Amino acid sequence: MSPSSAHLTRRPIALSDAAALSKLLNAIEVVDVFGEYYSEADAAEQITAPVLDLERGTIGVFDGEAMVGYSSAAHKQRAEGVHRVTLSGGVHPEYRQRGLGTELLAAGIACAKALHAIHHPGLELAVDVQNNVRNAGALACYRAAGMTPSRSSSHMRHPLGAAVVDTAVPEGYAIEAYTEDNDSDFFAVSNEAFLQRRGGVPQSLEQWRGLLGWQAFRPALSFLLRGTGGDTGIGIGTGVGMLLAFSWDADTEATGVRDLHLMRVGTRPACRRRGVASALLSHALRAARDAGFDRVSLDVDTDSREAVGLFERVGFTVARTEVVYTLTP
Repeated sequence: MSPSSAHLTRRPIALSDAAALSKLLNAIEVVDVFGEYYSEADAAEQITAPVLDLERGTIGVFDGEAMVGYSSAAHKQRAEGVHRVTLSGGVHPEYRQRGLGTELLAAGIACAKALHAIHHPGLELAVDVQNNVRNAGALACYRAAGMTPSRSSSHMRHPLGAAVVDTAVPEGYAIEAYTEDNDSDFFAVSNEAFLQRRGGVPQSLEQWRGLLGWQAFRPALSFLLRGTGGDTGIGIGTGVGMLLAFSWDADTEATGVRDLHLMRVGTRPACRRRGVASALLSHALRAARDAGFDRVSLDVDTDSREAVGLFERVGFTVARTEVVYTLTP
């Protein structure tokens, strides 16, 4: 590829673009450092996510067959009060400083407005985009589009080994790994634990199935804490806390580091401050260490001091920070 190569074309992204998208994302990673690498299969999973409307919500910029820029707008299937549309996008490092980033951001915002008008026209619209806090060029682009910083996220890592803190499972609880038989318990706990984050709207079963259908999902390292007796804060036999673990082979191949990512760690509100999350994290860290992983990672809202403090107490430290910019048209 060369910055001086021929005419650039633009069209909606299709599933057949998975290989081209993975190459673009990996080229962007080298410069922008999100800690994420993609195989063709990983990119295909992103393209087929149920929150994407490929025709109305995505744009790919191509130099011949090579994708050199993209934008996607992920709408919410369910929303109350505010409909938050999340933008993703990027430009190949060799094609920057041409105005493509500004063009793609404007296109993404336009897509967000169109999707909002289709799915939740009666609600307020908020358009979110997230990036590494060190990516000054992208942040300047967001500000120029009228977006303002609204929150930040900390990417935290645990080195395993001797740093694993052993925390006993509280009396009256038991831990079990994910299976098809307890899938409904995981789903119920996840929805109740994260209702506030999602604006009070439960995740759809379609989204849940899509998430757990990823090749990176590690069911044997995903755990549920179930109440078995005593004062659990909820009925006996009910799931009270859960965590979902993922590991991407493309990341391991690119870095040589086996990372287990805890994408979701949650406790039912009625069961908090009872040692549920600490027990789950301790169990997961030991399981990851025993399975030969080099580290464990997770992302947490920086403003959630209680959650950040919990993760710090079990040995996690902040590796990088990402910031969310928001536009409310």
